[in-house]
Amino acid sequence: MTSQPQPSSAPNAVSAGPASDAKAFAAAALLTFTCGMVVLVGYVMIGFFGIILSLIGVVFGLVWWKERHGAMLPRDLTAKSVVSLAVVALVLFGLVLLMV
Repeated sequence: MTSQPQPSSAPNAVSAGPASDAKAFAAAALLTFTCGMVVLVGYVMIGFFGIILSLIGVVFGLVWWKERHGAMLPRDLTAKSVVSLAVVALVLFGLVLLMV
């Protein structure tokens, strides 16, 4: 009986480092917050029908995000995308504050 060498364990292929993890966390939090703000704007503007319309818009927006970046939270997410998402979230939040 011969002994086969065990393959060495590969490093973590999911993470590209702490900066990548921080950008992925920020993008996940901002995507969630922004989707909620879109639904809230729809509700404040139109009511229950606005929730339905905004949920359709959220689905299309998330599909667009995934097509643009190749995944919902890619390893190589650019800082520009995270900053743009933060600006959109702040604009939507300000819009909700103005309407309420």
